[in-house]
Amino acid sequence: MNDADSYTRMLDAVQAFHDKHDFKNTGGEDLVYRVALMAEELGEISACVTKGKDKHELVEECADLFILLMGTAIAADFDLAAAFWDKMKKLEQRESRTINGRIRVSEFRDS
Repeated sequence: MNDADSYTRMLDAVQAFHDKHDFKNTGGEDLVYRVALMAEELGEISACVTKGKDKHELVEECADLFILLMGTAIAADFDLAAAFWDKMKKLEQRESRTINGRIRVSEFRDS
C-alpha cells in the first residue's frame, strides 16, 4: 500500500477541506445536511450503474461518497477506522443466505 493511500492521510485531507471552507461554522458539518448529501451521491452512483455510464463516472461518484462519509465521521466526532474494524468483526461471524438468487450476509432474525 502506498502511503498516499493511508486512511490517516485521506482523513487529514478531508479535515483540511473542512477547515478551508469552515464547514464547522457554516452548516457543512450538520448531520442532517450530510445525510442528504450522501443520499444524493448514492443516487448518482445508482444512475451510473443503471444507466450504464462509463466506469470513470462511477469511480468519481464512489469517491465523492467516501469523502462525504469520512467528513461525517469528522463532523460527528467518531473514529471511522475503528468503527470499520469493529463492524468487520461482527460481519465475519454472520451467516449468509441466498435470497432471490443473491447472497445476503445479515443479522437474520427468524420470526
